[in-house]
Amino acid sequence: MSRNDVASATETSASGSGGSGSTGKRWLQRQIAIWSRWLHIYLSLISFGAILFFSITGLTLNHPDWFFSESTRTLEGSVRREWLHLPQAPPENWDETDYGHEVDRLAVVEYLRTEHGLSGRMSEFLSFQDECEVTFQGPGYAATARIRRDDGSYSLNVVSNDLISILNDLHKGRHTGAEWSLVIDISAVISSIVAITGLILVFFLKLHRKLRLSLAVVGTLLILWMIRIAINQASTGL
Repeated sequence: MSRNDVASATETSASGSGGSGSTGKRWLQRQIAIWSRWLHIYLSLISFGAILFFSITGLTLNHPDWFFSESTRTLEGSVRREWLHLPQAPPENWDETDYGHEVDRLAVVEYLRTEHGLSGRMSEFLSFQDECEVTFQGPGYAATARIRRDDGSYSLNVVSNDLISILNDLHKGRHTGAEWSLVIDISAVISSIVAITGLILVFFLKLHRKLRLSLAVVGTLLILWMIRIAINQASTGL
């Protein structure tokens, strides 16, 4: 759609109002058409990679059996026993189940990262009376260490998935951090603007306007109908 098409369509729309449209109204219509076209084109170009990424990973996410491979390795070792028995008094209102005050979590986490080259972020550190459990998670990645507090020995289970699984986790924003969550938010906003401005432009094009609007309505009703079916199936357990 060229700028001339938008301009001529705007003028036609304004002139078709029986001559009652003022100059201000025509100017407003023209600005809406121009800005809608500008936003639609350039935001589409800016978000091309993001829209393509989320479209493709939406397909692979819906069919995980198409591409999936997983490697698991189990490692063993030991940490320094004094890291697990710090001479710290329990906090007030201690429930006698969390022994985190007796454990040097930072030393344990950094040792495991350095010793085994673990990636991802530390998502959970549980400290019990007899053992500790440390979990690292990232897109397509998980590592869990179970550490005995009596002697510091541990067993480490590392699960690494393939590239498709990593991309699927990125699609879901799973274990990705605040930066990637911001990317998802921005992509969602831009995609919404592209869709809305595309619909606005239809109103300024007289040729096949009814057909284009009909297609938009049918597509919207179709997706709403499919959402309703999915919700009903989920609620009935089918």
